[in-house]
Amino acid sequence: MRRIGAVLIDIDGVLTVSWKPLEGAVAALKWLREAALPLALVTNTTSRTRASIAAALAAAGFPVAAGDILTAPVVAAAYLKDHYPGARCLLLNSGDIGEDLAAVTLVGEDDAAVDVVLVGGAGVEFSYQALNRAFGHLQRGARLVAMHRGLYWRTGEGLQLDSGAFVAALEQAAGTAAEVVGKPARAFFAAALAHLGVSAAGTLMVGDDVENDVLAAQRQGLTGVLVKTGKYLPRALRSASGTPDHILGSFADLPALLDQLP
Repeated sequence: MRRIGAVLIDIDGVLTVSWKPLEGAVAALKWLREAALPLALVTNTTSRTRASIAAALAAAGFPVAAGDILTAPVVAAAYLKDHYPGARCLLLNSGDIGEDLAAVTLVGEDDAAVDVVLVGGAGVEFSYQALNRAFGHLQRGARLVAMHRGLYWRTGEGLQLDSGAFVAALEQAAGTAAEVVGKPARAFFAAALAHLGVSAAGTLMVGDDVENDVLAAQRQGLTGVLVKTGKYLPRALRSASGTPDHILGSFADLPALLDQLP
């Protein structure tokens, strides 16, 4: 096994559920800090800005700052700047992430001129009217950009439907393919590695989503670790497209794994 020199960590379902720390997660992250391992928190969360996420985690005892966090909205803003400069974007998202999309031109729901339909995370905003409006723009030639395509996530009330289900519906109805910028996109992992200044070899990715976190990272040359918390489901692992490099009960078990690796 190659030596691990950096760690990428999903947040929701790995460190927290409904922003409450999972047992042992704070201590494990402090262990990584004390070991001086470069780390970044990589998340498809689209309901909060990086600053808000950092504040919530710090209040829970995690030793993190906004600069340690890479979110799908941040990557989406960079992607739109590079691929669709000046594009007029209709945002379909639950939560306020305007701060992280400051460089993106967002239009109102009644605006007829839309170049990109930008889909974030699901919530009450994903009404029939909103989805039908997005469908109309796609029929007229707008591009579909999705911050992620996760089907569900875990909250304190159990599994909740996420925007990946709606992205798939829009793709099918409009006969188009979404450009996905968050996990599992290669560009997302590339951005995270560049953020730390490390290579895929020797970098470990910890997540609760076997496909979008773990196997997606392994396809980019990272070492994958699946934790049995958050959205983890045995049936998802059984039907997965590959096998995780490592499977742990929780993030609290990560220090022991790293101690065992050469």
